[in-house]
Amino acid sequence: MPHTATDVFGVIAEPQRRRILGALADGELGVNHLVDRLGISQPLASKHLRILRSVDLVQVRKHAQQRLYRLNAPALRPVYQWIGSFDRYWQESFDRLDRHLDNIQRRNRHDPNA
Repeated sequence: MPHTATDVFGVIAEPQRRRILGALADGELGVNHLVDRLGISQPLASKHLRILRSVDLVQVRKHAQQRLYRLNAPALRPVYQWIGSFDRYWQESFDRLDRHLDNIQRRNRHDPNA
């Protein structure tokens, strides 16, 4: 699994990395805690953490003999902005659903046996 991604989008395309980010969203963790929580090997976890660090999605600090990793959520801003560009499509879907539910409620008021 060669690492060729140079931006946030390429890095988060890999499912294990998204799982690591999800785990770190709950707070700072050591690699062994990630291994236990996600059921992956220590070398694989370390490799993914290195890649996540390369685009600043994860930051690390040393605490005694341990390295603790944490999510750097602001680095996800490009993803958030890109997804936000599709917001109007979601809003249109919710508006259609609201209209549909209003129609059902109106029909039920006029015909309670429906």
